Amino acid sequence: MLDIKFIRGNADLIKEAAKKKHFNCDIDRLLAIDEKRRALIAESDEMRRVHKEASELTAMLQGKEREGHVLKVKGDKDKLSHKEFELRTVEGEFDELMLSVPNVPDPSVPEGNSDTENQELRTWGKIKVEHGKNYMNLMQAHDMLDTERGSKVSGFRGYFLKNDGALLSMALWNLTMEHLVKKGFRPFMAPALVRRENLVGTGWFGGPNNPTEEDVYKTQDDIYLSGTAEVSMMGYHRDEIMNTDEFPKLYAAFSPCYRREAGSHGKDTKGIFRVHEFFKVEQVILCRADHQ
Repeated sequence: MLDIKFIRGNADLIKEAAKKKHFNCDIDRLLAIDEKRRALIAESDEMRRVHKEASELTAMLQGKEREGHVLKVKGDKDKLSHKEFELRTVEGEFDELMLSVPNVPDPSVPEGNSDTENQELRTWGKIKVEHGKNYMNLMQAHDMLDTERGSKVSGFRGYFLKNDGALLSMALWNLTMEHLVKKGFRPFMAPALVRRENLVGTGWFGGPNNPTEEDVYKTQDDIYLSGTAEVSMMGYHRDEIMNTDEFPKLYAAFSPCYRREAGSHGKDTKGIFRVHEFFKVEQVILCRADHQ
C-alpha cells in the first residue's frame, strides 16, 4: 500500500498509473476523504483534551456548581462519542479507497488492454515449428504424469507428477534456487498458511480491483492457503520499521501454492498449467522506491 503522503503529493502520477493498469480508483474522492479524516482527527483530539481537563475539574467543585459541571461533562462526552463514530465511519471509507490505489509502474511500461499487446523485448535460439507432440503427450508417453488418477484423488485439475516427471520438477526447483543464491538471494522455505491481514497487505483482498475471499482457499481456523510465497515473505517484515540502509533485501522462497481458479473454468482446462496446487520459487526484493 502506498503512503498517503506520497499520494497527496503525486495525485496526477497515481491517476495515470490507475489508467495504465485499468484500475477503478477515485483519487479525488480519496484525497477529499483524507482531508476530512485529518480534520476529524484534530477535532476529536481537541475534544478529548477538553473533556479530560473538565473531568479533572469535577473533583474540585462542590454543590450545585458541581452538578451543573457534571451535566456539561456528560454532554461533552456524548459529543465526543458522536465525533469518534463519525471518524470511524470516514476511516472505514478511507481504508477501502486506499486499497484501490495501484502501485506506480515504471514509466517504460507500455499501456495495453490484454497480453496480446505485450511487446517482445528479446529472443534467443531458433524457433522450430513442428507438428510434434505437446508436453502432455510426451509426459504421459514416458510415464511422467498421471492426470486421470490425479482427478480421482484431488478432483478437477488434480494430477500426479511421477518418475522422471517428479525428479525433473525437483531438479528445476533446486536449479532455480541455486541460481538465485549465486546472485545474492537468501533462500527460504515459506509457509503457505497465512493470516488474512497478510493477504490484504499484498493486495489479494480488499478494494474493487482485487480478488475476493472466495477465490482463496480457507481453513476452519480462518487461516488461508496462499497462492504465492510473496504473501508470506511480505508478511515476514509486517509491522516492522526497516532501515533503508539495509536495502536491498533479496529473498528467494520455495513454497506450495494453492489457487481455487474459481473464475477460470474453460481456460487451459487441458494440461497442468492452470491447477489448484503446485510448487514454485518466488523472488521478493525489498528496495528503495527509486530507479537505482
